[in-house]
Amino acid sequence: MNAVGIVAEYNPFHTGHRYHIAETRRLLGEDRPVICVMSGHWVQRGECAIADKWNRAAMALQGGADLVLEQPLPWAISSAEGFARGAVECLKATGVVGTISFGSESGQLGELCRIAEGIQSEGFKDALWSELDKGISFAEARQRAAAAVIGKGAKLLQGPNDSLGVEYIRAAGKDLAFAAIKRQGVSHDSNCAGVDHASASYLRQILRHGNREEASAWLGNFSAEIASMEPIERAMLARLRQMGEKDFAALPDSGAAEGFPARLVRVAGKARSLEEFYTLAKTRRYAHARIRRLALWAFLGLTAADRPASGPAYLRVLGMNERGKDLLREMKKRAALPLLTKPAHIRTLSGEAQTLFALESRGTDLFGLCFEKTRPCGMEYTTGPVIL
Repeated sequence: MNAVGIVAEYNPFHTGHRYHIAETRRLLGEDRPVICVMSGHWVQRGECAIADKWNRAAMALQGGADLVLEQPLPWAISSAEGFARGAVECLKATGVVGTISFGSESGQLGELCRIAEGIQSEGFKDALWSELDKGISFAEARQRAAAAVIGKGAKLLQGPNDSLGVEYIRAAGKDLAFAAIKRQGVSHDSNCAGVDHASASYLRQILRHGNREEASAWLGNFSAEIASMEPIERAMLARLRQMGEKDFAALPDSGAAEGFPARLVRVAGKARSLEEFYTLAKTRRYAHARIRRLALWAFLGLTAADRPASGPAYLRVLGMNERGKDLLREMKKRAALPLLTKPAHIRTLSGEAQTLFALESRGTDLFGLCFEKTRPCGMEYTTGPVIL
C-alpha cells in the first residue's frame, strides 16, 4: 500500500494545497502516488462549493494529485467526526492507501495521536457529557473535556486543521499511518494581501465579487463558473418555512432531545434572509456552523437516516491522470468497495449504492440553481471523470 491519501474540499484549489501535495511527496517520497477524497457540490460549512466538482478535480490533478475520489454527500456536509469518518472509510476501502497526509497548524503528529487516544477514553466521554450538561456548544465542551483528561496538549484542538486531523486519526484506528504537514500562509478568514498562500475563504470572497484577476495570484487561470448561495436563498427559506418540528428532528445533530426543533420552526417563520435565520437560531449550545448544516440538510431533503452507519457504498472517481489510471487498475484487485468510473454503471451496483447515488444526483440538480444561469438536471448521470 504505497499511495498517500489526502482529504480535502479544494474550495477552491490554491497554492497552499499545491504546497501540501508537494511537501507530502518531499517527506514521504517523490514517487508516492496521491489520492484525494474531495467533497462534491456541497461542503461542510453548509453551503455550495465555489465551482462544480469536475472543475475542482481538474485543478487538483493539475496541482499534483493523481486520482480524485468523491466524498459522498451525506458525509461531506456532516460535522467533523462524520466528515472524517466518511473520507477515511473511502481511503481505507481503496486498498492501496497506506498513509493519510493532512494539513496541521502545529505539525505535532505525536501530540495529535496522543489527543486522539485520550478522546477515545471513557474518562473523556464522562467529562464531555458533564460539560455538555452546562449548555455550552459541543466544540467548547470538547475542548474543556480534553483539557481535563489530556492536559495542556488539548489546546491543539483549537486549530481547525489539527482538530480535523485528530478525527482522521480516530477514524482510521491502527489501519493507516499519518503525516501532519505544517500549514503555511494565513489562517482562515485572514487578510491575504502579499502572502504566498491565501485562505480559501478569502479567495471565495473575492471570486464572488468578480475579482478573478486578484485571485489569479493564488489560483492561476481559474476559469470555472462561480456558484453562490444567493440565487437559492428564497428557495431555502421556502423549504425551512414548510418544515415542522418532526421534519427538523429528523435531521442529524438536530437537538431533538432538547426541544431545539421547536426553536427552528419559530425562527423559520420570522427570518427574512438565510443570515437572519442562522443568527436567530444560534445559541451558545448550537453554533453558527451547525445551524448552516441543518439548513442545508433540510434544503437538500436529507435526513440522518440517509447517512448509513455502514459507510459509503462505492468509490466515485472524479478525475485521474496516467498514474491515476494505474492506481485504478490496482484498486480493481484490492478495493473493498465497487469503483464507479462511469455513471451508467450505478445500475449494476447494490440498492444501497443506487440510493446513495440518487441522493448525490439530487444534490447536483439543486447545485445547478446556484449559478447566474441555471443548469439543467441530470448532470450526475451524463458527466464522466476528468482525465489529464
